[in-house]
Amino acid sequence: MTDNAETIISEPHETENFDPRTDAQERPNEPVHIAPVQLGKITVPTPVVLSPMAGVTNWPFRVICEEYGPDGLYVAEMITARALVARNPKALRLCHFAPSEKIRSLQLYGVNPSITEQAAKIVVDEGMADHVDLNFGCPVPKVTRRGGGSALPWKTDMFTDLIARVVAVCEPAGIPVTAKIRVGIDHEHETFLEAGHIAQEEGCKAVTLHARTTAEYYGGHSDWSRIGELKERLDIPVFGNGDIWGAEDALAMVRETGCDGVAIGRGCQGRPWLFANIKNAFEGNPERLNPNLGEVCRVIHRHAELLTQFYDDDEMMAVHDLRKHIAWYLKGFPVGGSTRKAFMECENLADVDREIARLDPTIEYPPRVIDKPRGRVRFAKKVHLPYGWLESRTTSHAEREALFGDDPMDASY
Repeated sequence: MTDNAETIISEPHETENFDPRTDAQERPNEPVHIAPVQLGKITVPTPVVLSPMAGVTNWPFRVICEEYGPDGLYVAEMITARALVARNPKALRLCHFAPSEKIRSLQLYGVNPSITEQAAKIVVDEGMADHVDLNFGCPVPKVTRRGGGSALPWKTDMFTDLIARVVAVCEPAGIPVTAKIRVGIDHEHETFLEAGHIAQEEGCKAVTLHARTTAEYYGGHSDWSRIGELKERLDIPVFGNGDIWGAEDALAMVRETGCDGVAIGRGCQGRPWLFANIKNAFEGNPERLNPNLGEVCRVIHRHAELLTQFYDDDEMMAVHDLRKHIAWYLKGFPVGGSTRKAFMECENLADVDREIARLDPTIEYPPRVIDKPRGRVRFAKKVHLPYGWLESRTTSHAEREALFGDDPMDASY
């Protein structure tokens, strides 16, 4: 499929001048009410979601976020359905939850409805999760060129079939199914209203909208008005996602869109205490946590210990996993390039503790990075899709054969 991939070029939507927070800041004292959300038999007391992020939201990071935050949903990183069906060891490891996690939320990614159905059956039969989210929002080329992630809602037959099969497996077990979507492939190929309606009709209990297209990737500012549009059209809860970098952003999104909850992605990378600030904000508490370097180092140490448990006491794997998090934790602190390099060369917990001990714990959290964007912000103008993907809203027999005939889905990580 990669060799035959069609590339479409789409200019980013003009959102540079759109910032729903501007009006919100003019009415800072207006109260924001956010009610508990019911997902089937599961009650989410405060509908704040840790969005699944590949390589980030394994259970050690989820536990830290949940310790700071409200009783929300802290979702495991995306599990590839084909890998789970193949019993890939990494996929199975990612399905693990800590005993302290209140609601075990797992996200599945698949293109083939049959394979995704089989993966859902494994989740149900083995009691892996309390809630299943379906990924239709991933914009990365290796996913969309196979027709997956944010490309899949364009094909309404496959999209409908996949959701219907997973709901049919999960619903009898009392496991609610939700879906995460984007606005569309680009602004000439928007799908979010139709996709939201299909998800609702096929039994999803909620929909999360990342208010960008695939073509916009993570660039510019997400268009929160689309979240409001979807909320007006659906009866099930709608969670808003995109550009929540601080507690005030969460308040502004709810105020401006009427969404039922908020989903946090890149904003919490290296700052899990963002969930404490959002919890306070929704409770009307003005206190905001911006920890000094000593407190941040205590989080780094705890994260390293939890990752060691995650990797069955393999300290080297744990510390290697920690490296990207350390870069985020130290963002903005005046610690110097040599210190950052030393952390990147750590091979065990003792190495990490040695580098922590060299830092000045009294350094205050740098104001210039408080509530500021993190992670990738670039546009991705090229959207890679299977050949001929946009020619029809349904899949032909030939397309299904090309996608599934030789089972091209990668079962590895």
